[in-house]
Amino acid sequence: MDLSVPITITDELADEVVTSTAMLNLASGDIHRVEYQDHDASAGAPWERDDYEFSSGVLSNNGKDVEFKVDVNRTTGQYSVSANELLEIKLKAAQLFAGMTGADVLANATGRKH
Repeated sequence: MDLSVPITITDELADEVVTSTAMLNLASGDIHRVEYQDHDASAGAPWERDDYEFSSGVLSNNGKDVEFKVDVNRTTGQYSVSANELLEIKLKAAQLFAGMTGADVLANATGRKH
């Protein structure tokens, strides 16, 4: 079962913002198929630059957004989301997109009724 959803990544540099699209695996937190928008590939990846500050992501659905922190392994270039951040994304997405509360999500995950 493919649990990947499309996201937008923003790499913040000192004087510039680099935007890309990618796929977030909701099971593992791995981010793959990163495609930079209007970025000169010969300049290298944004996270390789000296003025790189941080990366963030957005999951969107019907005009509603969930923002989250994106980690970058600066050795391999792999983008990912931590386990704690992934849980927050799932809870916020359920609240925004499905109108569920955190308790509803947890009850469904454990098979309990509250």
